[in-house]
Amino acid sequence: MIVAMKKIAVLAQEKDSKSAVEVLRKLGVVHVENIQAPHGEALKSLREDIALVDAAISILSEEKFVKTTADTKQEAIKDWRFIAAHVIDLNKHLKQLEEYSWQLKIQIGDWQRWGDFEPEAITSLYGKNIFIRLYQIPLKELKTLPAGLIIKNIFTSAGLAHCVVISRKNIEIPFKEVALPKLGLEKMRSRLFEDARMMGIIKDDICKHASMRQSLEAVQNSLIGELEFGEALAGMGKDGLITYLTGFVPVDVLELVKTQAQKERWGLKITDPLPEDNVPTLLKNPRWIALIMPVMNFLGVLPGYKEIDVSPLFLIFFGMFFGILIGDAGYGLVYLTLTFLLQRKHRGSAKGKVAFNLLYVLSSCAIVWGILTGTFFGQGWLAARGVRPLVPALNDRNIMQTICFFIGALHLSIAHAWRALLKFPSLAFLADLGWIAVLWVAYFLAGSLILGRPFPSSGLAFAVAGIVLILFFSEPRKNVFKRLAAGFNSVTFGLSFMSAFTDVVSYVRLFAVGLAAVAIADTTNFMASTLGTGPVAFFAGILVVLAGHTLNVVLGPIAILVHGVRLNVLEFGLNHGGITWSGAVYKPLTKEVS
Repeated sequence: MIVAMKKIAVLAQEKDSKSAVEVLRKLGVVHVENIQAPHGEALKSLREDIALVDAAISILSEEKFVKTTADTKQEAIKDWRFIAAHVIDLNKHLKQLEEYSWQLKIQIGDWQRWGDFEPEAITSLYGKNIFIRLYQIPLKELKTLPAGLIIKNIFTSAGLAHCVVISRKNIEIPFKEVALPKLGLEKMRSRLFEDARMMGIIKDDICKHASMRQSLEAVQNSLIGELEFGEALAGMGKDGLITYLTGFVPVDVLELVKTQAQKERWGLKITDPLPEDNVPTLLKNPRWIALIMPVMNFLGVLPGYKEIDVSPLFLIFFGMFFGILIGDAGYGLVYLTLTFLLQRKHRGSAKGKVAFNLLYVLSSCAIVWGILTGTFFGQGWLAARGVRPLVPALNDRNIMQTICFFIGALHLSIAHAWRALLKFPSLAFLADLGWIAVLWVAYFLAGSLILGRPFPSSGLAFAVAGIVLILFFSEPRKNVFKRLAAGFNSVTFGLSFMSAFTDVVSYVRLFAVGLAAVAIADTTNFMASTLGTGPVAFFAGILVVLAGHTLNVVLGPIAILVHGVRLNVLEFGLNHGGITWSGAVYKPLTKEVS
């Protein structure tokens, strides 16, 4: 749920402002709202230091530098500025060498057919009236060249002769001249070798500094804490000899602030947030619901303070979508095994534990759905051996499409039902009930148009009731009759109704993507089974099986991000739940920065 907040204003004497901010910082519960924009040279310097350390940490966190020092004991550092700047300079030099080496490889590829020569030796002959130039000349034009030229065709490509033209005079011929390189081929290769050696030295040097990454992270946390403290202090308001700080505090810890205010003899004003206030959002849920937070954090979505916390529904339906989209017990076991191995390798924070637990739950959803549908690295090979799914109906296309339409209508109806509860007792809640009726009409219509099912006789009554409720009770409710006339005389409502229909139908993607994954798995197994017998066919079959099923394992999470996330965040949350996902993260002023 979204924790209720109170807005507070802490008043203290100007001489006590710094100590007041320090005390609030130790409390660690006040989300500060600056009265004025914090600025100053000290804050600017802190931001620059944080950017410096952050850049160094980003470099040292790259896999190519971490993997060689995974077991290295972390070192303490004294001059962090020097270390951070040195790492950044090393990485900059490394990138320059990598770019230059890439260009050298291209040049070597372009010039190796010309052979090795010294460009300087060629240009030095110009002073002796010996002109050597390189040209690209169409083969049919070679005979038309002026007399007195020595022409040597080095190689031919795409109808063009790549020639060396030698003359005693500086003669221009009407064909494309190839500019001489700055270095000869041998020198290019030598430079490439030397750059590779230097890049190895630089990489080793950066890898040695990787053992200081945790120390740099500690420095970064300390600097961020100093910056937050400085911004809170510089952002305080002032009225004569009184300074004041405003912010937001969760109601369940408000007593801490009250007690501290009495102890420090502060003035304290506590009010309810105003509609125009940018109140931060703090979510507190049971552990099983909090499992979905890694997904929401990854997506960067958070409901606003006055919106609804859909975390429980997000988790339930996301798990369901994961199971249907992956749809294979074998792949679920692969994800489960990979999660276990990753957790053993990266044992750490509580946040990481939550993410791993979520992956265990999602993998289990795929396993359960695979068991229900009889899918284990495909269906065909199991069916051929007489293995029947627990629920054969889930492999019927019409039934699965009906289930998907039902899930869509139910999912979106829950969004409107929740909105209706928030609006009650205002009559505006009736508009959401109207939308629920429209969504179920869309469900019946989808079954009729797509699956050929009979449209129920009560469907028309549902549609009329929904339309009336939406037109009369949608907000704002002023000028109802004008809006009613506009609704019937325009295509706006028709488009809205069609949008509800397409939103319900869009849930069929769950069935379609899951079916495609099964088709890829069955095709892979079939191809492997037709390769014949013998050692070569056996190993070729293994390669085919690994390639096909690996493709499905890789594409599965992409399908989840594209489809599973979209249905929860956009269709359910934004389009029908009215959630803007514009919440500000609750970040209290604290001594320690996590």
